[in-house]
Amino acid sequence: MYWRPLLAAAAAAAVANAATLRFSCSQLVVDRLDPLVNPGALPSPHLHQIVGGNAFNSTMDPAVHDLPSTATCTSCTPIEDISNYWTATLFFRARNGTLHRVNTFGNELGYTAASGGQTVYYLSSGKVTAFKPGFRMTVGDPSFRTAAQLQAKYKYMDFTCLQTSMTRGGQTLNFPVGPCPAGIMVSIRFPTCWDGKNTDSPDHQSHVAYPNGNACPASHPVTVPQVFYETYWDTRPFNNRAEWPADGSQPFVWSFGDKTGYGIHGDYVFGWKGDALQRAMDQNCNSDLFSNSINCPTLKVQPLADANKCTIARKVDDNLDGWLSELPGSMPIM
Repeated sequence: MYWRPLLAAAAAAAVANAATLRFSCSQLVVDRLDPLVNPGALPSPHLHQIVGGNAFNSTMDPAVHDLPSTATCTSCTPIEDISNYWTATLFFRARNGTLHRVNTFGNELGYTAASGGQTVYYLSSGKVTAFKPGFRMTVGDPSFRTAAQLQAKYKYMDFTCLQTSMTRGGQTLNFPVGPCPAGIMVSIRFPTCWDGKNTDSPDHQSHVAYPNGNACPASHPVTVPQVFYETYWDTRPFNNRAEWPADGSQPFVWSFGDKTGYGIHGDYVFGWKGDALQRAMDQNCNSDLFSNSINCPTLKVQPLADANKCTIARKVDDNLDGWLSELPGSMPIM
Protein backbone atom coordinates (compact mmCIF):
# COMPACT_ATOMS: atom_id res chain seq x y z
CA MET A 1 0.00 0.00 0.00
CA TYR A 2 1.11 3.54 -0.74
CA TRP A 3 0.58 4.54 2.89
CA ARG A 4 3.57 2.44 3.93
CA PRO A 5 6.35 4.86 2.90
CA LEU A 6 4.57 7.77 4.57
CA LEU A 7 3.70 5.84 7.70
CA ALA A 8 7.27 4.58 7.84
CA ALA A 9 8.47 8.18 7.56
CA ALA A 10 6.09 9.18 10.32
CA ALA A 11 7.42 6.37 12.51
CA ALA A 12 10.97 7.46 11.73
CA ALA A 13 10.03 10.94 12.87
CA ALA A 14 9.93 9.56 16.40
CA VAL A 15 13.69 9.18 16.04
CA ALA A 16 15.86 12.21 16.78
CA ASN A 17 16.51 14.43 13.75
CA ALA A 18 13.84 12.81 11.57
CA ALA A 19 10.82 14.64 10.21
CA THR A 20 7.63 14.31 8.17
CA LEU A 21 6.66 17.85 7.23
CA ARG A 22 3.38 18.05 5.25
CA PHE A 23 1.45 21.13 4.15
CA SER A 24 -0.76 22.59 1.44
CA CYS A 25 0.28 25.02 -1.30
CA SER A 26 -2.65 26.56 -3.18
CA GLN A 27 -2.52 27.44 -6.86
CA LEU A 28 -0.35 30.51 -7.48
CA VAL A 29 -0.80 30.63 -11.27
CA VAL A 30 -1.13 28.44 -14.36
CA ASP A 31 1.19 29.87 -17.00
CA ARG A 32 3.52 29.01 -19.85
CA LEU A 33 6.73 29.85 -17.96
CA ASP A 34 9.68 27.64 -17.01
CA PRO A 35 12.50 29.66 -15.43
CA LEU A 36 14.75 26.62 -14.95
CA VAL A 37 14.61 24.88 -18.33
CA ASN A 38 13.74 27.95 -20.41
CA PRO A 39 14.96 30.96 -18.38
CA GLY A 40 13.74 34.28 -19.70
CA ALA A 41 11.48 32.71 -22.31
CA LEU A 42 8.09 34.39 -22.64
CA PRO A 43 6.51 32.01 -23.35
CA SER A 44 8.13 28.67 -22.54
CA PRO A 45 7.18 25.73 -24.78
CA HIS A 46 4.57 24.18 -22.47
CA LEU A 47 2.15 25.05 -19.69
CA HIS A 48 2.79 24.60 -15.95
CA GLN A 49 0.83 24.78 -12.71
CA ILE A 50 2.86 26.67 -10.10
CA VAL A 51 2.56 27.09 -6.34
CA GLY A 52 4.54 28.95 -3.67
CA GLY A 53 5.86 32.49 -3.36
CA ASN A 54 4.67 35.35 -5.54
CA ALA A 55 8.23 36.25 -6.61
CA PHE A 56 7.94 33.57 -9.31
CA ASN A 57 9.03 34.97 -12.67
CA SER A 58 10.45 33.93 -16.03
CA THR A 59 14.12 34.03 -15.04
CA MET A 60 14.53 33.20 -11.31
CA ASP A 61 18.21 34.18 -11.45
CA PRO A 62 19.38 33.73 -7.82
CA ALA A 63 21.88 36.55 -8.26
CA VAL A 64 19.02 38.95 -9.01
CA HIS A 65 15.90 37.44 -7.44
CA ASP A 66 16.28 36.45 -3.81
CA LEU A 67 12.93 34.83 -3.19
CA PRO A 68 12.61 35.40 0.58
CA SER A 69 13.33 39.12 0.25
CA THR A 70 11.33 39.80 -2.93
CA ALA A 71 8.14 37.79 -2.37
CA THR A 72 5.30 39.47 -0.49
CA CYS A 73 3.18 36.35 0.02
CA THR A 74 3.14 32.58 -0.40
CA SER A 75 0.37 30.21 -1.41
CA CYS A 76 1.81 27.64 1.02
CA THR A 77 0.58 27.48 4.59
CA PRO A 78 4.05 27.92 6.20
CA ILE A 79 4.57 31.64 5.66
CA GLU A 80 8.36 31.25 5.82
CA ASP A 81 8.27 29.04 2.71
CA ILE A 82 8.65 31.31 -0.33
CA SER A 83 9.89 28.42 -2.50
CA ASN A 84 8.31 27.64 -5.86
CA TYR A 85 7.12 24.21 -6.90
CA TRP A 86 5.74 23.40 -10.32
CA THR A 87 4.69 20.60 -12.67
CA ALA A 88 3.21 20.27 -16.13
CA THR A 89 -0.54 20.72 -16.56
CA LEU A 90 -3.01 17.97 -17.41
CA PHE A 91 -5.45 18.03 -20.34
CA PHE A 92 -8.39 15.85 -21.35
CA ARG A 93 -8.58 14.92 -25.04
CA ALA A 94 -12.12 14.16 -26.16
CA ARG A 95 -13.24 11.72 -28.84
CA ASN A 96 -13.53 14.56 -31.36
CA GLY A 97 -9.91 15.59 -30.71
CA THR A 98 -10.62 18.78 -28.76
CA LEU A 99 -8.84 19.42 -25.47
CA HIS A 100 -9.89 20.78 -22.10
CA ARG A 101 -7.58 21.76 -19.24
CA VAL A 102 -7.97 19.70 -16.06
CA ASN A 103 -8.04 21.67 -12.81
CA THR A 104 -6.22 20.75 -9.63
CA PHE A 105 -8.17 20.48 -6.40
CA GLY A 106 -7.32 20.48 -2.71
CA ASN A 107 -6.17 17.22 -1.14
CA GLU A 108 -9.27 15.82 0.55
CA LEU A 109 -7.16 14.63 3.47
CA GLY A 110 -7.20 17.98 5.25
CA TYR A 111 -6.96 20.53 2.47
CA THR A 112 -10.36 20.62 0.75
CA ALA A 113 -10.49 24.39 1.31
CA ALA A 114 -7.34 24.92 -0.79
CA SER A 115 -7.81 26.50 -4.22
CA GLY A 116 -6.10 23.68 -6.07
CA GLY A 117 -2.32 23.46 -6.08
CA GLN A 118 -0.59 20.55 -4.40
CA THR A 119 0.42 18.95 -1.15
CA VAL A 120 4.13 19.34 -0.36
CA TYR A 121 6.20 17.11 1.89
CA TYR A 122 9.74 17.38 3.26
CA LEU A 123 10.78 13.97 4.57
CA SER A 124 13.80 12.67 6.42
CA SER A 125 14.81 9.49 8.27
CA GLY A 126 17.75 11.04 10.11
CA LYS A 127 19.89 14.15 10.19
CA VAL A 128 19.63 16.19 6.98
CA THR A 129 21.08 19.45 5.70
CA ALA A 130 18.56 22.00 4.46
CA PHE A 131 19.01 23.40 0.96
CA LYS A 132 21.14 26.52 0.49
CA PRO A 133 19.96 29.85 -0.96
CA GLY A 134 19.73 29.65 -4.74
CA PHE A 135 19.28 25.87 -4.75
CA ARG A 136 17.09 24.45 -7.50
CA MET A 137 16.53 21.08 -9.16
CA THR A 138 14.30 19.14 -11.52
CA VAL A 139 13.33 15.49 -11.67
CA GLY A 140 11.96 13.48 -14.57
CA ASP A 141 12.33 13.84 -18.33
CA PRO A 142 9.49 15.14 -20.55
CA SER A 143 10.93 13.27 -23.54
CA PHE A 144 10.36 9.84 -21.99
CA ARG A 145 7.59 7.70 -23.43
CA THR A 146 8.31 4.22 -21.99
CA ALA A 147 8.34 2.61 -18.56
CA ALA A 148 11.85 1.33 -19.20
CA GLN A 149 13.17 4.85 -19.68
CA LEU A 150 11.51 6.11 -16.50
CA GLN A 151 12.55 3.17 -14.31
CA ALA A 152 16.15 3.26 -15.52
CA LYS A 153 16.74 6.80 -14.26
CA TYR A 154 14.12 7.90 -11.72
CA LYS A 155 12.33 6.58 -8.65
CA TYR A 156 9.04 7.22 -6.90
CA MET A 157 7.14 9.04 -9.66
CA ASP A 158 3.69 7.64 -10.32
CA PHE A 159 -0.07 7.96 -10.73
CA THR A 160 -2.84 6.80 -8.39
CA CYS A 161 -6.37 6.27 -9.73
CA LEU A 162 -8.37 7.44 -6.74
CA GLN A 163 -11.40 5.29 -5.97
CA THR A 164 -11.93 7.42 -2.84
CA SER A 165 -9.92 10.15 -1.12
CA MET A 166 -8.25 7.41 0.95
CA THR A 167 -6.96 5.35 -1.98
CA ARG A 168 -3.23 4.75 -1.67
CA GLY A 169 -2.62 1.59 -3.65
CA GLY A 170 -2.32 0.42 -7.25
CA GLN A 171 0.13 3.07 -8.42
CA THR A 172 1.14 3.05 -12.09
CA LEU A 173 4.00 4.66 -13.99
CA ASN A 174 1.60 5.53 -16.82
CA PHE A 175 -1.74 7.33 -16.90
CA PRO A 176 -4.58 5.22 -15.43
CA VAL A 177 -6.41 3.34 -18.18
CA GLY A 178 -9.94 3.64 -16.75
CA PRO A 179 -12.11 6.31 -15.12
CA CYS A 180 -11.02 7.35 -11.62
CA PRO A 181 -14.07 8.09 -9.43
CA ALA A 182 -12.23 10.49 -7.10
CA GLY A 183 -9.66 11.93 -9.54
CA ILE A 184 -6.02 11.19 -10.31
CA MET A 185 -3.22 11.81 -7.82
CA VAL A 186 0.25 12.40 -9.27
CA SER A 187 3.21 11.81 -6.94
CA ILE A 188 6.69 13.19 -7.62
CA ARG A 189 9.67 12.62 -5.31
CA PHE A 190 13.07 14.23 -5.72
CA PRO A 191 16.50 12.69 -4.95
CA THR A 192 17.93 13.09 -1.45
CA CYS A 193 21.69 13.29 -1.95
CA TRP A 194 23.57 16.51 -2.84
CA ASP A 195 27.14 17.03 -3.99
CA GLY A 196 27.57 19.62 -1.22
CA LYS A 197 28.92 22.25 -3.60
CA ASN A 198 26.60 23.25 -6.40
CA THR A 199 23.17 24.80 -5.94
CA ASP A 200 22.40 23.98 -9.58
CA SER A 201 23.87 22.14 -12.57
CA PRO A 202 23.51 22.57 -16.34
CA ASP A 203 20.82 19.88 -16.52
CA HIS A 204 19.39 20.90 -13.11
CA GLN A 205 19.80 17.28 -11.96
CA SER A 206 23.46 16.22 -11.86
CA HIS A 207 24.15 17.98 -8.54
CA VAL A 208 21.72 15.59 -6.80
CA ALA A 209 21.47 11.80 -6.75
CA TYR A 210 19.52 8.93 -5.25
CA PRO A 211 21.02 7.06 -2.29
CA ASN A 212 22.52 3.59 -2.63
CA GLY A 213 20.31 1.77 -0.17
CA ASN A 214 20.31 3.99 2.90
CA ALA A 215 23.59 5.77 2.15
CA CYS A 216 24.42 8.63 -0.19
CA PRO A 217 27.13 7.94 -2.80
CA ALA A 218 30.60 9.43 -2.33
CA SER A 219 29.97 11.77 -5.26
CA HIS A 220 26.91 13.22 -3.49
CA PRO A 221 27.66 12.78 0.21
CA VAL A 222 25.25 15.31 1.77
CA THR A 223 21.78 14.08 2.73
CA VAL A 224 19.05 16.65 2.07
CA PRO A 225 15.31 16.45 2.80
CA GLN A 226 13.20 14.55 0.32
CA VAL A 227 10.92 17.00 -1.48
CA PHE A 228 7.70 15.26 -2.45
CA TYR A 229 4.66 16.58 -4.34
CA GLU A 230 1.14 15.17 -4.42
CA THR A 231 -1.06 16.85 -7.01
CA TYR A 232 -4.77 16.04 -7.20
CA TRP A 233 -6.19 16.42 -10.71
CA ASP A 234 -9.96 16.76 -10.98
CA THR A 235 -10.60 14.27 -13.76
CA ARG A 236 -14.09 13.56 -12.37
CA PRO A 237 -15.90 15.73 -14.97
CA PHE A 238 -14.29 13.60 -17.71
CA ASN A 239 -15.23 10.09 -16.56
CA ASN A 240 -17.87 9.48 -19.24
CA ARG A 241 -16.30 6.84 -21.50
CA ALA A 242 -18.61 7.93 -24.33
CA GLU A 243 -16.43 11.05 -24.57
CA TRP A 244 -13.15 9.09 -24.55
CA PRO A 245 -11.26 8.16 -27.73
CA ALA A 246 -13.15 5.67 -29.89
CA ASP A 247 -10.32 3.12 -29.64
CA GLY A 248 -10.85 2.94 -25.86
CA SER A 249 -7.47 4.43 -24.98
CA GLN A 250 -7.12 6.67 -21.94
CA PRO A 251 -7.82 10.34 -22.77
CA PHE A 252 -5.34 12.39 -20.73
CA VAL A 253 -2.22 14.16 -21.99
CA TRP A 254 0.40 16.30 -20.32
CA SER A 255 0.72 19.88 -21.52
CA PHE A 256 3.99 18.96 -23.27
CA GLY A 257 2.17 16.43 -25.47
CA ASP A 258 2.81 13.19 -23.56
CA LYS A 259 -0.14 10.78 -23.78
CA THR A 260 1.66 7.98 -21.92
CA GLY A 261 2.46 9.65 -18.58
CA TYR A 262 6.08 8.50 -18.58
CA GLY A 263 7.31 12.05 -19.20
CA ILE A 264 6.20 13.03 -15.68
CA HIS A 265 8.50 15.69 -14.19
CA GLY A 266 8.71 18.41 -11.56
CA ASP A 267 10.69 21.57 -10.78
CA TYR A 268 11.77 23.04 -7.44
CA VAL A 269 13.38 26.33 -6.42
CA PHE A 270 14.28 26.64 -2.73
CA GLY A 271 13.11 29.81 -1.02
CA TRP A 272 12.65 29.22 2.71
CA LYS A 273 13.44 32.20 4.92
CA GLY A 274 16.56 32.02 7.05
CA ASP A 275 16.98 28.73 8.87
CA ALA A 276 13.26 27.88 8.96
CA LEU A 277 13.53 24.62 7.01
CA GLN A 278 16.58 23.47 8.98
CA ARG A 279 14.73 24.18 12.23
CA ALA A 280 11.73 22.17 11.07
CA MET A 281 13.92 19.22 10.11
CA ASP A 282 15.96 19.38 13.32
CA GLN A 283 12.97 19.72 15.61
CA ASN A 284 11.38 16.45 14.55
CA CYS A 285 8.26 18.04 13.04
CA ASN A 286 5.73 15.29 12.41
CA SER A 287 2.69 16.51 10.48
CA ASP A 288 -0.67 14.77 10.53
CA LEU A 289 -1.16 12.74 7.34
CA PHE A 290 -4.95 13.04 7.38
CA SER A 291 -5.70 16.63 8.41
CA ASN A 292 -4.53 20.23 8.14
CA SER A 293 -2.21 19.97 11.13
CA ILE A 294 1.45 20.70 10.41
CA ASN A 295 2.50 19.95 14.01
CA CYS A 296 5.59 22.12 13.76
CA PRO A 297 5.70 24.82 16.48
CA THR A 298 8.92 26.32 15.12
CA LEU A 299 7.14 27.38 11.90
CA LYS A 300 4.68 30.23 11.42
CA VAL A 301 1.57 29.01 9.61
CA GLN A 302 -1.26 30.84 7.84
CA PRO A 303 -4.83 29.59 7.29
CA LEU A 304 -5.72 28.02 3.95
CA ALA A 305 -8.00 30.99 3.25
CA ASP A 306 -4.99 33.32 3.39
CA ALA A 307 -2.83 30.98 1.31
CA ASN A 308 -5.58 31.00 -1.34
CA LYS A 309 -5.28 34.78 -1.62
CA CYS A 310 -1.65 34.62 -2.82
CA THR A 311 -1.85 34.57 -6.62
CA ILE A 312 -0.12 36.29 -9.52
CA ALA A 313 -1.36 37.32 -12.95
CA ARG A 314 -0.48 35.19 -15.96
CA LYS A 315 2.32 36.60 -18.10
CA VAL A 316 1.39 34.68 -21.25
CA ASP A 317 -1.96 35.34 -22.91
CA ASP A 318 -2.98 31.77 -23.72
CA ASN A 319 -6.55 30.59 -23.97
CA LEU A 320 -6.71 28.15 -21.06
CA ASP A 321 -10.46 27.81 -20.59
CA GLY A 322 -13.07 25.95 -22.57
CA TRP A 323 -12.44 23.51 -25.40
CA LEU A 324 -9.24 23.95 -27.43
CA SER A 325 -8.20 22.65 -30.83
CA GLU A 326 -4.59 22.17 -29.72
CA LEU A 327 -2.40 22.34 -26.63
CA PRO A 328 -1.07 25.78 -25.62
CA GLY A 329 2.13 26.42 -27.54
CA SER A 330 0.92 24.04 -30.29
CA MET A 331 2.71 21.16 -28.58
CA PRO A 332 2.33 17.97 -30.66
CA ILE A 333 0.74 14.97 -28.93
CA MET A 334 2.79 11.79 -29.08
